[in-house]
Amino acid sequence: MTEHAERDIEAGGGYAVIFTSHRSEGEDEAYAETAKRMLSLVSQQPGFLGMDSIRGADGKGITVSCWKDRASIEAWKHHPEHAEARSQGRANWYQHFTVRICKIEKEYGFS
Repeated sequence: MTEHAERDIEAGGGYAVIFTSHRSEGEDEAYAETAKRMLSLVSQQPGFLGMDSIRGADGKGITVSCWKDRASIEAWKHHPEHAEARSQGRANWYQHFTVRICKIEKEYGFS
């Protein structure tokens, strides 16, 4: 995440959306294109603070996005392109996924 995002979280708290998933078999060019588009789009959303994501060779992945408040998370959930991407994910790209929304009370790190 950006330094600015870390300062925002420290100053007033925030929320983390934890998306864990297991990709379906096979490589799908549409998935890669959609993921790229979603990253571009989410970066423009009010209240979005940053994101970290990783996927293993076994298809299991985790993405943690940080947000200023719950209203920002809800607005992203209902964004039309994001809603379509979720629909495609259920139908074509994921065996299963789980979404958790958590309150961030503290953040610290080492670099």
